[in-house]
Amino acid sequence: MKLLIYILFILILFSSCDSCSKSGRRHLNTTEPPKQERANNSISDNNSNRNSNIIKMEKINGVYQIPIVVNGVKMYFIFDTGASSISISLTEANFLYKQGKLSISDIKGTQNFIDATGNISEGTIINLKEVKIGNKTLNNVEASVVNNLDAPLLLGQSALDKFGKISIDYNKGEIIFE
Repeated sequence: MKLLIYILFILILFSSCDSCSKSGRRHLNTTEPPKQERANNSISDNNSNRNSNIIKMEKINGVYQIPIVVNGVKMYFIFDTGASSISISLTEANFLYKQGKLSISDIKGTQNFIDATGNISEGTIINLKEVKIGNKTLNNVEASVVNNLDAPLLLGQSALDKFGKISIDYNKGEIIFE
């Protein structure tokens, strides 16, 4: 069964990436050098101000998006406290794979998910080696790949719960991670 999952994932990854502009990768930053891997599920500061991790939100089509760097690639995710995990589309998984930012060893298996409409669909569980939100870096974060090329990028609980306290200032359009 695991071999079938790998073969399916590889076939999907080698499909075209025509819809990349429809997903959350609006601005790319692939010039960052790779960082050394830290302990599993760890969080670290990238500067000395531990209490100041303020991220500007951008309201697009009624939802708030924030910039996040995943495995060295800058993407824009919907801030979604209702999502159980970080969720990316097949388009994004394909792009990360082709850039060498995601590998077969990052695939953990499959799982069924219930979306906001109540529909159940199967997705692939992967490990994201590095998720950078502002001045914090999370390592080895579980994420799901939705079997849909145009699915939105969602920042869910698999990353958010590692921060403890999160505040939102709608007047300033900011999320404060503490």
